[in-house]
Amino acid sequence: MALLLSRPVSRALGRGLGALRQRPSLLGSRTVSQFAIYQGPSCTKSRWLPGNSPHLSTVRLFRSTASCNQDVVTVNTPAFAESVTEGDVRWEKAVGDTVSEDEVVCEIETDKTSVQVPAPAAGVIEALLVPDGGRVEGGTPLFTLRKSGAAAPKAKPIEVTPPAPPKPEVTAPTPAAGPIPTSMPPVPPVSAQPMDSKPVSAVKPTSPAVPEGTPATSSRSEHRVKMNRMRQRIAQRLKEAQNTCAMLTTFNEIDMSNIQDMRARHKDAFLKKHNLKLGFMSAFVKAAAFALQDQPSVNAVIDDTTKEIVYRDYIDISVAVSTPKGLVVPVVRNVESMNFATIERTINELGEKARKNELAIEDMDGGTFTISNGGVFGSLYGTPIINPPQSAILGMHGIFDRPVAVAGKVEVRPMMYVALTYDHRLIDGREAVLFLRKIKSVVEDPRILLLDL
Repeated sequence: MALLLSRPVSRALGRGLGALRQRPSLLGSRTVSQFAIYQGPSCTKSRWLPGNSPHLSTVRLFRSTASCNQDVVTVNTPAFAESVTEGDVRWEKAVGDTVSEDEVVCEIETDKTSVQVPAPAAGVIEALLVPDGGRVEGGTPLFTLRKSGAAAPKAKPIEVTPPAPPKPEVTAPTPAAGPIPTSMPPVPPVSAQPMDSKPVSAVKPTSPAVPEGTPATSSRSEHRVKMNRMRQRIAQRLKEAQNTCAMLTTFNEIDMSNIQDMRARHKDAFLKKHNLKLGFMSAFVKAAAFALQDQPSVNAVIDDTTKEIVYRDYIDISVAVSTPKGLVVPVVRNVESMNFATIERTINELGEKARKNELAIEDMDGGTFTISNGGVFGSLYGTPIINPPQSAILGMHGIFDRPVAVAGKVEVRPMMYVALTYDHRLIDGREAVLFLRKIKSVVEDPRILLLDL
């Protein structure tokens, strides 16, 4: 409370306040020594109370409450992971929309994933502080929310200006009639040239000429859509891989007869015990981990900054998952210590999170090797591109019946082509071929895993 008083008035006011302390039952507004003292609810606005004494100029009271300031909440951008610095905002709500607690207000699309920003409380969106598509960093204010139950600020009445009265129309005076002519106008002379003998009805009307440059009507059209940040990042990383790595691809084919037979025999028991469907991806992930331990250079990477080769003693396999927004690669970590059931469960959980757009940055960071399964879309053959900063990627393709030679006879077997794209700066052709042969042997005969052959 700040008081601007003259010295004699200040002494008088002090005596009056002492009297008030001795009478706590006094409420509301009291007059003490000719000064009006206001007692009432706190408010953020300053109140000016003039006194009745000529010596008193002004009394100004300052008081604020936290409850008034907490009615409107400003929501900031959440903190990103270390590898992400910014993102683009896509609004799900507009100004004036009512939201409940934890309802998504906007989505921030980063290079790797999308981050949803919920409402911290129920209320009404009061202002959007970033335009749709705007770029934000961690901690940037996004929007303001007026909590439910908080009184909205009173709107100023709109002054309506009455329409101006219509101006009276001024009618022009009617001109006076001219004199009546007393003689006929002269007849124009007849042309001496012969008239065209063709009747008027025989002359065909001509259509107006089409102006030059008018495009012809057509159903062909095109439209443009801005690339989202994820697609831009995918394009950038793949181009970096082509510019940095000396990429080479080697191929092999796998007879899927035994693995299909094993799956058909044990899928029901596997489902009953683990509540999971037994697929082929877990077999290839486990086979890749087995082959990476056999060929550690495929699991290594070149550090271009220090010109060193980094050998990883752990195996984290990235599994490519296609989503409507683009390709994401969540990571299955420490695969070398997992069994088939754990691998299947982890892949299912990551795939479900990817389809629901719930992957976190931590789910995709790292990875020492990637597996891409184009066979689910019917792919026959293809050369995958390395996922930097890794050194190799395995491409799986579709299973198709093909005639193959078995023990001197032609038999129809379910066959799959596999491709290994690798960085030839680090991995030689020998290591690449041996790596694929190890995967082929494990998938064709899973007992090799049990015997560690």
